[in-house]
Amino acid sequence: MTKPARDTNTTFNITGQVRPMSRRTMLKGLGVAMALPMLDVMAPGSFGTTRAMAAAGNSATPTRMAMVFAPNGVNYDHWLPKGEGRRYEFSPTLKSLEGVREHINIMTGLTLDKARANGDGPGDHARSAATFLTGRQARKTSGNDIRLGVSIDQFAAQQIGDKTRLPSMEIGMERGRTAGNCDSGYSCSYSTNVSWADEDSPVPKITNPIDVFERMFGKVDNVEAQAAKQDRLRRRASILDYVMHDTQRLERKLGKADRNKIDEFQTSIREIERRVQLAKSGDDIVMPDVKMPTEAPAKLSDRIDLMYDMMILAFRMDVTRISTFMLGNGGSNARFDELNILDGHHTLSHHRNNAEMVEKIRKIDRYYAEGFAKFVRKMADTPDGRGSLLDHSMVLFGSGICDGNRHNHENLPIIMAGRANGSISTGRLINYRKETPLCNLYMSMLDRVGADVAEFGDATGRLEGLKA
Repeated sequence: MTKPARDTNTTFNITGQVRPMSRRTMLKGLGVAMALPMLDVMAPGSFGTTRAMAAAGNSATPTRMAMVFAPNGVNYDHWLPKGEGRRYEFSPTLKSLEGVREHINIMTGLTLDKARANGDGPGDHARSAATFLTGRQARKTSGNDIRLGVSIDQFAAQQIGDKTRLPSMEIGMERGRTAGNCDSGYSCSYSTNVSWADEDSPVPKITNPIDVFERMFGKVDNVEAQAAKQDRLRRRASILDYVMHDTQRLERKLGKADRNKIDEFQTSIREIERRVQLAKSGDDIVMPDVKMPTEAPAKLSDRIDLMYDMMILAFRMDVTRISTFMLGNGGSNARFDELNILDGHHTLSHHRNNAEMVEKIRKIDRYYAEGFAKFVRKMADTPDGRGSLLDHSMVLFGSGICDGNRHNHENLPIIMAGRANGSISTGRLINYRKETPLCNLYMSMLDRVGADVAEFGDATGRLEGLKA
């Protein structure tokens, strides 16, 4: 009996039949678990070849969802592009996004009504963070009786989070208090968190790059593994050293294309790990009003880039499909030394049309846009099944305040990147009717990750026009 031809990208069982590799295949070592990126051999019901991937369509590539929160709004007149549809002109603030135009949509007209006072008085910065992903009015209190609502990321995580090792991943640039008064009578919990598991349970973010990296590669429980972890950190040994045997065993079963993918993947892990170790000197940094150290990482932008890269790695490894990233807490007063801006961000946002202060705010707005543009480009350049990681993702970038000087919450500065497995048409400036709830967009995003949602926040329905 003639044996079936052996495909170089396929594993075989004892009967000689093709056995595609599971998408959740892990490489393991002492106290370490490393998920693999999407390989050709993981294509379902096939020989794992590129042709089989094409036949499988996007069935093997899940849709990832991320939300990036920027504090204090923007100088909106300088941020707003001109035009509509595909024929629009980038504003000076967003010019850095020109290189990724085909991968993004810029949206106007979206509103967070529940970030407004609605009878509760001042506190827009705390409300803008609290409401950004929940669409709910925060109870005004600085005590323990906080009340808000579940955020979009946790709503999705509660339904689809069991498909990955981490239901969701929450990261940020600033630590913050979880109790006390941080903004006009609002609890610090509101300013410090955008992720909420339920009405009184914020989900803390991780601000230490080492903690983020270690969380992605598995929880260490036993004493022996814990000691090995500490030894590895002391020796600066790579996490890859601990899965080397598993890697070599796997590579013997893979074809050249998949071996190249594994090699490139490991190279990216080593680079991120190197940057994480450099960042260790900055573990105790608190951004607001504190100058960044002269040691590595020398620039705040390097630290932000590292956190963005962590999110890419988590999606690529399918550690999680849901993530949030707070570039700053609500009302952040961070300084931007590399821009030669020594004033605090929040202070500058109340510029009262002072020309010098306005120009500094515009520089900060451009700075955040440039960082996001680099992130989008990396996502677009990262292969993932039949396409790129960005093709199979949707990433929202924005703020819960429109103009920081006016404290208004309509016409929010919102950018969406990614095609969500072909369900979003990109490359457009979409001008929605004024007062369209931002939560309408969230309803549509939840649909695309497979979450069952009948209502969310103050949504009045799904957002039209995402698919041209």
